[in-house]
Amino acid sequence: MKKIPALSLQKWLALFLFALLSFAQAGENEIRQSLQSKLPNIGKLEHIVKTPYAGLYEVVINDQLLYTDAQGQYLFDGSVIDAKSRRDMTEERRRQLFAIEFDKLPLDLAVKKVKGNGKRKLAYFSDPNCGFCKRLEKELSKIDNVTLYLFLYPIFQGSDEIVRNVYCAKDSVKAWDSLMLNGIAPAGASCKTPTDKVLALGKKLRVTGTPNLVFGDGVQVPGYLPAEELEKRLGEAGRK
Repeated sequence: MKKIPALSLQKWLALFLFALLSFAQAGENEIRQSLQSKLPNIGKLEHIVKTPYAGLYEVVINDQLLYTDAQGQYLFDGSVIDAKSRRDMTEERRRQLFAIEFDKLPLDLAVKKVKGNGKRKLAYFSDPNCGFCKRLEKELSKIDNVTLYLFLYPIFQGSDEIVRNVYCAKDSVKAWDSLMLNGIAPAGASCKTPTDKVLALGKKLRVTGTPNLVFGDGVQVPGYLPAEELEKRLGEAGRK
């Protein structure tokens, strides 16, 4: 009788990994077929991945992060919160999944401000009539060694005119800082502005409110952050 040669540890590991990948792929295919059969107009299923919690799978449908069960019977829309650490797991994943390529942003549309050596990068969408945007500017004034790209994003009533006056000022950075830090409105001015292009960019990036931050690693963070958190995130983005 011929002996069956023993498999090496490396081959056993390779077979085991192959089996795991095949199992995972089978689960993803089953979910895809189930959702598409039940919801034929569901749109593009861009991403189906098993999560490490509660047996859920995350699904990206038309740029929206949702969850489903292993059979694709149910869809869940909401946030998964780690009860112990109170971390919003959904928001963290959303930032990773929808991160953008920073260097492909149309930075020529932004008001540019270089502080210190300017090595770190931060782009942000802001409205002159937004209270949290004013608070953000006070925190940004404490940050050094960063290049800021400000996308003026007028979504509040009456902001269009102010944004135009900032863009058309002789020194847009000074006009913006005077307005947001000292309450000094820019003088009336008229020129061609990139506002329509910035609004289109914000829509493309799913910017629904201000302020909205985009760090150098492409991770978007909606809302205001204090200086300590800004420093932390700038550091993390610089290491990636």
